[in-house]
Amino acid sequence: MTSLIDGPSAVAPEQPSELRGAQRPRVFTAPPYTSSAGQEAVELAAYAGLMLDEWQQFAMHVGLGERPDGSWSSFEVAVNVARQNGKGGIIEARELAGLFLLGEKLILHSAHEFKTSKEAFRRIVALVTNCDSLRKRVKAVRQTTGEEAIELLTGQRLRFLARSGGSGRGFTGDCNMFDEDMILGDDAMGALMPTMAAVENPQVWYLGSAGIGSPSQQLARLRRRALAAVERGEPDPSLAYMEWSIDPHVRECPPGCTDHDDPLSPLSVAKANPALGYRLTLAHTERERLTMSDEIFARERLGVGDYPSDGEDTWRVIDEDVWRALADGTSSMSDPVAFALDTTPERSHTAICAAGASGDAKHVEVIEHRPGTGWAPERLAELVVKWSPCAVVIDEGGPAGSLVPAVRKVLRDAGLTEDEVDALLLVPKTRQVAAAAGQFFDGVAEGGIVHLDQAPLATALAGADKRPIGDGWGWARRGVSVDISPLVGVTLAAWGHAERADVEPEGAPNLW
Repeated sequence: MTSLIDGPSAVAPEQPSELRGAQRPRVFTAPPYTSSAGQEAVELAAYAGLMLDEWQQFAMHVGLGERPDGSWSSFEVAVNVARQNGKGGIIEARELAGLFLLGEKLILHSAHEFKTSKEAFRRIVALVTNCDSLRKRVKAVRQTTGEEAIELLTGQRLRFLARSGGSGRGFTGDCNMFDEDMILGDDAMGALMPTMAAVENPQVWYLGSAGIGSPSQQLARLRRRALAAVERGEPDPSLAYMEWSIDPHVRECPPGCTDHDDPLSPLSVAKANPALGYRLTLAHTERERLTMSDEIFARERLGVGDYPSDGEDTWRVIDEDVWRALADGTSSMSDPVAFALDTTPERSHTAICAAGASGDAKHVEVIEHRPGTGWAPERLAELVVKWSPCAVVIDEGGPAGSLVPAVRKVLRDAGLTEDEVDALLLVPKTRQVAAAAGQFFDGVAEGGIVHLDQAPLATALAGADKRPIGDGWGWARRGVSVDISPLVGVTLAAWGHAERADVEPEGAPNLW
């Protein structure tokens, strides 16, 4: 895949002694812009003592491109380049510009690990404090662990966070800088993106090296968009993506293939490392090659990443084809049924689910799935009065546990005695939550589960993962945007039905 821009060629000179890294990315897309704040940002960086290489300046010009109305042409900017090439200089230049040129009220810098974020904080503090005119505009430099920040007299702030601790949740930044973007998943993006809707002219920058598999979910999505834009010959409308890498051989390549880059060639090193000949030497990369495995060298120095595909992003626990094969639009439940209630941790949606026998199989169904929680106890009581279930299952240790008092009250208001409510409600212990997940998984694998192919349940399964519970596991979501309450609901309902369908608990209500 080649660059779509004009400028110096991405092919380095052929003489190894003259090799210089390619100053333009191999994979590139960016929306058009009519002006750019990039030159001012480059000059400010130089004023602070940070001299940017040509490729770094190029990234600043593209990333800070502006539309005619002055808004950013690129909402998202991604720089994918091997380590030790100088991506930190781009980060520092963008953050200096945000503080001292662009008037951004809050800039958030995050890295996967605290030590990385802390080191970036130290570097930019040195740049600011060693420049008299910039230092005079600083109100405070906060050094407290977890509260590292630079605050200007005019109110602008640059904060440094570690994503692994979830410390960025709740902040709304005008500019969000994601360092180590090869370790960036759904949780961080789910926490960030909704907050940016309230920002007038927001921007997100992603900087890191080649993908490392499943942790690189967000980077993989950005890269897919970039490759699709290159393939169709049209820029992505909101993403500027710059990747320095080689075009590696694939398994289908015949011997002597010349359509792809030779991983043993110094030219490949130059293609993937813009700093070669400046701050990175060919001799050093050769020492790396001798020390590393071929696969690791390709990833760390040649930019050949492992990027999860769309398919790998979904249906991790239960195979989609297996689940779809169990769909039966004519299936129904025979009495008695069991109900279960679950809600999301954010209390954004709640599901009421049911399970019952359907021939030799167990039928599971999402009865209600609506926003909020307030409606659920009353609706559950209506269902109990109508169907006289053998059990109502709520995991008190989960997000729905807080609804138990309200459920008890509406059931009493519906005419059940306290003893009948106690007999009806089935609250699983932690080990039973794991047992319920295991039983559901086995039921699907053995063909003992049937369903109506409801979209909320399929969506939940597509976004579900496992969380360890002792020697077993329970359901977990892979990101904050995933709602697995329908899945948890049918799992608990199926477990409750197995526990109570053939047992008449003492004090059980008779509502027929």
